[in-house]
Amino acid sequence: MSNKEQTLSIIKPDAVERNLSEKIKSIFSKNNLSILETKKLHISKEEAAEFYKVHQSKPFYDKLCNYLSSGPLEAIILEGENAISKNRELMGATNPKDAKDGTIRKLYGISIDKNSVHGSDSVENAKVEINFFFKA
Repeated sequence: MSNKEQTLSIIKPDAVERNLSEKIKSIFSKNNLSILETKKLHISKEEAAEFYKVHQSKPFYDKLCNYLSSGPLEAIILEGENAISKNRELMGATNPKDAKDGTIRKLYGISIDKNSVHGSDSVENAKVEINFFFKA
């Protein structure tokens, strides 16, 4: 039985700044995640606040919004078998120190804040997040 899904991945400003986009995208490709569409853009703090509104009540919310809007990022639609869980596995733990060897955050993450990538955590959020960046 096929469980083809789409998910959103964001290559965050710290990784774009360090020219890691191609290295990160090659990890997706090597792991059978197809890149359907990519878009490089610089979002405003207001757009970041809208994107991360699920975290509004958390203490790190403001810092997160400032960071996501601090420079260009690359939004990517990934597709593949169980794409959401596979992408989260490839990213590794939020804190690069806790991430498994070989994961994107272990390889490239600088800190818990500058952890290089974002990935949707559910089918519902993937739809919302893809629409946020790729709505017609």
